Amino acid sequence: MVASKKQRIWHRSNEKSDHFDGLPDDIIICILRKLCSTASCPSDFISVLLTCKRLNTLGFHPLVLRKANPKSFAVRVRNWSESAHRFLKECAKSGNSEACYTLGMIEFYCLRNRRSGISLLAKAAIKSHARALYSLAVIQFNGSGGTKDDKNLRAGVILCAQAAGLGHFTALRELGHCLQDGYGASQNIAEGRRLLIQANTLEAMSQLGSMALPRVLLHQLSTSSSTSLVLNIVSSQEIDVANRFLVEWYGLRDDELGPEGLRMCSNARCGRPETRRHEFRRCSICGIRFYCSRGCQALDWKLKHKGECNPSWDLFFAENGVAHVEDGPVEQWFHAVDEGNDDVESTQDEDGVNTFIAI
Repeated sequence: MVASKKQRIWHRSNEKSDHFDGLPDDIIICILRKLCSTASCPSDFISVLLTCKRLNTLGFHPLVLRKANPKSFAVRVRNWSESAHRFLKECAKSGNSEACYTLGMIEFYCLRNRRSGISLLAKAAIKSHARALYSLAVIQFNGSGGTKDDKNLRAGVILCAQAAGLGHFTALRELGHCLQDGYGASQNIAEGRRLLIQANTLEAMSQLGSMALPRVLLHQLSTSSSTSLVLNIVSSQEIDVANRFLVEWYGLRDDELGPEGLRMCSNARCGRPETRRHEFRRCSICGIRFYCSRGCQALDWKLKHKGECNPSWDLFFAENGVAHVEDGPVEQWFHAVDEGNDDVESTQDEDGVNTFIAI
């Protein structure tokens, strides 16, 4: 009897074992959190979510979205859509303060959902988000979204102080102007001047970072009131995600301002529009530049307007009640310029009177 030979059976399969399916959700969430927090653009994160259903589901987990950095949801206006809006809402809903701030600015100024925008900005401000605090201060100073009677200068100063305490340089500069002019706070010229110098110094030092600076330059930054030392540093700063969206939104939609004659803030890095006519202050020298805040006015003066501003004499005389040029504000201003004081700027006091101030 011949023993039967055992036949070897080969099982061929086109399917490969997928170790990814064996990973627990916690590990994948941890990886996605790291990716979301370090993404340099929205596509870095979104492209991963489109890989498979599981990644798409876990990518929207609150623990992941809470860690999303601003660049991961920095959508450009040309790519704005319902899905982008929904993603930003999910990030804000998860408790991401940056998303709350960004979406709050978009809702308030672009989509004109004032109540929703204020709510989101307040949600971020409660978590000590400096830019949200400063944005709320600007809204309070201007009474944005309401009438002129809705201005609350005192609340604006308090919010500015809180933002300045968190290291927001524009808020610190705004607070310095308020103290120097007595705008919403008791006038203290010396303290206001000190805060303005401190704002310039801290802004310069933060941008220079770990660069080794000559001791002479450090001394100049800490003692000089001139803004020329920080001009190049300020101009090279990356524009904020929310402000960039506002700039692009109204740059592509001029008709969004409506027939009411509303104006944009003349600071090209801001993007805030008026929410009612004559909401923003204007330069009392030329009368053709408008600003949502003293911070924007000071920044635009340093970066651009100082070299362009030409006096409009009719406007100047009308607003300042100047009957004669001799010994008047005009002569004082030109004298300051002739003496080499580059840090002269126009603004308005609490009663709307235009004055000249030093930055």
